[in-house]
Amino acid sequence: MSKILIIGIGGSIGAILRYLISGYVQHLTKSIGFPYGTLFVNIFGCFIIGILFHLSDTHGVFSSQSRSLIFIGILGSFTTFSTFGNETMNLFHESENLLASANIVAHLVLGIGAVWLGRVSGYLIWR
Repeated sequence: MSKILIIGIGGSIGAILRYLISGYVQHLTKSIGFPYGTLFVNIFGCFIIGILFHLSDTHGVFSSQSRSLIFIGILGSFTTFSTFGNETMNLFHESENLLASANIVAHLVLGIGAVWLGRVSGYLIWR
């Protein structure tokens, strides 16, 4: 039961951070046609998970509880692709097929690239 509580606390933190940061980025871009805020949090979250995974995998930095809090709770709710999927479907529904396609490609290519960059960065910083 304590693991569920830890994940729930992390999930609350991640969800609040995602709401605040994605809203702030969306506001900065002044865009109503493209979900830059969601794109930013997903790419940033992918980068952070890449770094932290490197530390966890190679240096054993995190305990089981901290892994649950950070990886499942905070980052799991911070980088969820459910909003991405919904916003992409909304773009398709509004016949914004080019924007919807760009959103898919940007999230996938930049997200995977950010995880790779995070792992390389973790290696270079903590080797």
